[in-house]
Amino acid sequence: MKKIKSPYHGFRFPAAVICCAVRWYHRFNLSLRDIEELLLERGVSVTYESVRNWCDRFGAQFAQRAKAERGAPGSTWHLDELMLKLRGTPYVLWRAVDEHGTELDILLQRRRDKAAAKRFFMKVLRSHPIPRKIVTDQLRSYSAAKAVVPELSGVKHVFVKASARVNNRAENSHQPTRRRERQMQGFRDPRRTQEFLSRFGPIRQHFALPRHRMEAGHHREQLKARLSSWHDWAGLQSSHAFQ
Repeated sequence: MKKIKSPYHGFRFPAAVICCAVRWYHRFNLSLRDIEELLLERGVSVTYESVRNWCDRFGAQFAQRAKAERGAPGSTWHLDELMLKLRGTPYVLWRAVDEHGTELDILLQRRRDKAAAKRFFMKVLRSHPIPRKIVTDQLRSYSAAKAVVPELSGVKHVFVKASARVNNRAENSHQPTRRRERQMQGFRDPRRTQEFLSRFGPIRQHFALPRHRMEAGHHREQLKARLSSWHDWAGLQSSHAFQ
């Protein structure tokens, strides 16, 4: 029987170090150089470019596992757009979350028109079931695109005013992206930004538990369980994990 080669084969550092660096970068507002310094404090001498390579190589894999771990999404979609500037050029980040605040998908595009909204709807539908209801602001592109997507023809569409804060689920979901944008001193390349934010949301949410609604003991238990899942995805035993 042919032995399956480890995904970490050929890397100079062990899987425990690599998966820890990937987790730190996506979970906390740390730069690549911050992680380089934290690893050096723990006796690991590695360049920030190597950390970038690890995140590019394994981040998507961990994000997919995080999505699979959280189970079925809610039946209501909350959609909103966030304006970003990449090297001075305006872009629109489309985001969908369910009624629990779980990020469903994101898509970075240049426009906010009907074609862009339709493209986003189709992207979310490829990996999620048809919702019972969608909630959006009063951007007309949503209703125009919904009318030409057959899967959404019978779905209830609720419009809300941004000032009324009725769509807070979607609007609040932009806050981690804004914080990360400031930490990284702005996003630059559209392709890399799409790839990073697609990984960042699921991984961050896997560990970002609602601490304010949990007792300290329960929070620690849940966090340990999430860390254990992360180590399982990396093929590590908890006793061999690098902290």
